[in-house]
Amino acid sequence: MKEEILFGGYTRNGGKGIYRGELDTDTESIERPEVYIEVPQATYLALSKQNILYTVCKSEDGKEGGIAAYDLNGDTPKFLNAVTAVGAPPAYVAVDEQRQLVYAANYHKGEVLVYRIATDGSISLASTDTHVGNGPRPEQDSAHVHYTDLTPDQRLVVCDLGTDEVVTYDVSAEGNLTKVATYRTEPGFGPRHIVFNPNGKIAYLLGELSSDVQILNYQQDGSFNLITSYSLIPENYTEHNGSAAIRISSDGQFLYASNRGHNSIVVFAITASGRDLQLIQRISTEGDFPRDFALDPTEKFVVCSNQNTNNSTLYRRNAERGTLTKIQQDIVTPESVCVIFTQA
Repeated sequence: MKEEILFGGYTRNGGKGIYRGELDTDTESIERPEVYIEVPQATYLALSKQNILYTVCKSEDGKEGGIAAYDLNGDTPKFLNAVTAVGAPPAYVAVDEQRQLVYAANYHKGEVLVYRIATDGSISLASTDTHVGNGPRPEQDSAHVHYTDLTPDQRLVVCDLGTDEVVTYDVSAEGNLTKVATYRTEPGFGPRHIVFNPNGKIAYLLGELSSDVQILNYQQDGSFNLITSYSLIPENYTEHNGSAAIRISSDGQFLYASNRGHNSIVVFAITASGRDLQLIQRISTEGDFPRDFALDPTEKFVVCSNQNTNNSTLYRRNAERGTLTKIQQDIVTPESVCVIFTQA
């Protein structure tokens, strides 16, 4: 069986934007990915059930950033439209199928953006919310919204690395936001991404600046409270590290996170109904600065991209133990910082 993979990335040092590759699950290998869509600064991707791709983008003159929509239903991708504004582009994009909305997180502006999806898949700006504040670390000079995606009960949860906050919103059918709760981490934690246990009651919050993961209770009113936390790097590691992506297996048994600096994927077994973690593995990403990785649809494989060394690594995943085994490295993926499989 062959599974399609899209790699999104920067276009600063020869990268072209979005590359397309195939994972052959029989030979357990990925051939060299090829340029698929040339998009400046395509640093995060989201695919709708209608097979419309929403990608972070930057204008050709570099003065504006935003989100672009491409229809992937034909033989070649069809550009639908882009909504941009003066300044840096967003850092994250997600699709809300129920309301037919797209969410984006603008790190540099501290903005939450909501777009409406038209019947043809194109988008228009519906609403925004701008965060204010800062934290104690140099990277926290102002609000830095890094993640905007759905909770299990269809609220919007937003991670703000700059203010050490996780904000929960109610979202109207039209895409308007109403803030319902704010969770504050310890100073300097730097919330980056969050994933939820399939039970819908427990969340795992990754701290980019602290290199920790917090286990949180998620309440019916949209609020979070802390259960415990774990380090993502070894105790004796003293070099710079910035944790990046976090994923959970669909059975809720294993948690995965990437470390940029330590250049590893850390694997935890999830125990105690989601309220505890057991470290079972740290494995090299065979490159530098692993910003993103993804489990394939079968969850038998993991693909991880290393931004600074322009390469990706393929692992076989043991579904019973959760562990990873490297089976291919040095897959050429220029400036890649986002990995998605197109199959649902």
